[in-house]
Amino acid sequence: MPMKARGSHLHSEERRTALLALLPSMAVFLVFTVYPIVYSLYLSLFDVSLLGGARTFVGLGNYIKMFSNTDFRVATANTIKYAVGTVPLGAALSMFVAVLLNQKIRGRTLYRIAYFSPVVTSMVAVAIVWIWLLDPYYGLVNALLGKVGISGPEWLASPRWAMVAMIALGIWKSLGYNMVIFLAGLQDVPVEYYESAEIDGANAWQKFRYVTLPLMRGSIGFVMVTSIIKSFQVFGQVYVMTSGGPMNSTMVLVYYIYRQAFEFYRSGYASAVAWFLFAVILVLTVLQRSLLKAQD
Repeated sequence: MPMKARGSHLHSEERRTALLALLPSMAVFLVFTVYPIVYSLYLSLFDVSLLGGARTFVGLGNYIKMFSNTDFRVATANTIKYAVGTVPLGAALSMFVAVLLNQKIRGRTLYRIAYFSPVVTSMVAVAIVWIWLLDPYYGLVNALLGKVGISGPEWLASPRWAMVAMIALGIWKSLGYNMVIFLAGLQDVPVEYYESAEIDGANAWQKFRYVTLPLMRGSIGFVMVTSIIKSFQVFGQVYVMTSGGPMNSTMVLVYYIYRQAFEFYRSGYASAVAWFLFAVILVLTVLQRSLLKAQD
């Protein structure tokens, strides 16, 4: 057999073997990911119950109904409020902690572990602990506030403060993950740039502003994109801590979808809201990536 033909035969055999090896994973992906996505888009065009029964084609009726629904508008506003509260402040705090823990300090590894541990802790477990911490009568937070003469709010029982508690938990839970991303970026910044800045008389803030931030643009962009996606998908702490209350003050889009699908059994309507949420996240992600590319 000629050398060229033999090489082509071997290449074909390798590709066939690779496809056979990937076949189980591809089958699982198609059955449990692609099919549910396509089927949910199909369901969004029908008035259908999760319990079965008649299936009535309504076209864009579920989408029109969605935008005229007061609870949907409240859930959308609450989701935006949560994203605005968690993304900028969470990124800024994560950067601050990363800069501190990038210094040569004693016990630096232990500090990094402590900040990262909430990331790998179950949201359900974390939410239950925070329920006790925020208890208005016996919780540690109000007890500490009382020590300095501040009467703590009712937190999860207050429409004014419940979302604040959700935002605080969201920032605390994701701080360690964002910190690791920023630490990786900081360690890629050449030390020579800081030395040159010091020779030019730059102080700590000027070095951070004109050296660190420009060279960390990729890490900052990644953190912002992932943080926005996570903020629009918030569910666990709302489900465990408030169930969307009090007075719908913490009703967010994913919990709203959950209620429509599994409490009211409106599968078609819930699918329409889910596709709206997907479209919002997609548009925000594309816009943010475009802005980051424009700044390069």
